[in-house]
Amino acid sequence: MLDKELQNQIRLNQAKPEDALILSEFAARAFFDTFARDNSAEDMSIYIESHFGPGFQKAEILDPSRTTLIAWAEAVPIGYVQLLRGAAHDSVQGPRPIELLRLYVDQTWQGRGVAHLLMTEALEIARQGGFETVWLGVWEKNHRALKFYEKWGFEICGAHDFILGRDRQNDLILQKSVLIQ
Repeated sequence: MLDKELQNQIRLNQAKPEDALILSEFAARAFFDTFARDNSAEDMSIYIESHFGPGFQKAEILDPSRTTLIAWAEAVPIGYVQLLRGAAHDSVQGPRPIELLRLYVDQTWQGRGVAHLLMTEALEIARQGGFETVWLGVWEKNHRALKFYEKWGFEICGAHDFILGRDRQNDLILQKSVLIQ
């Protein structure tokens, strides 16, 4: 949870098309920082180039089925979360699902409550949108994220392949009722 001093430093905003470049740079760096140590440089490069360019980010921001929030400390992005309305993975059994597609926090801000703030807001957006279940995919080797989601009450309900560059990996599918805090 954020302390009062940090609460005054951080603001959350819905991403706008003009945020695409800065979000692209932040998202690529956050993804790299999270996964580069455990993956080849080639696979990381392929994935980042195909998923985090400014045009790709702008298209996601403009996509009406997505909600993207950016956490800012002054004019610097320090985290973001993205929800995606659409079909859920077959293993998701909860009613009225919405996907928590991405949640990343800058390394220098990790452990300071930013992820808590982003998750709280994402769950509130889901509730206000009439969704009852939030689901997500997380790499089985991302132990920090798994611990975080477990703390929030997410439970494993399945798995699917995730292709990182040319590497086929296993993502666990987790779900949580948004009616339970």
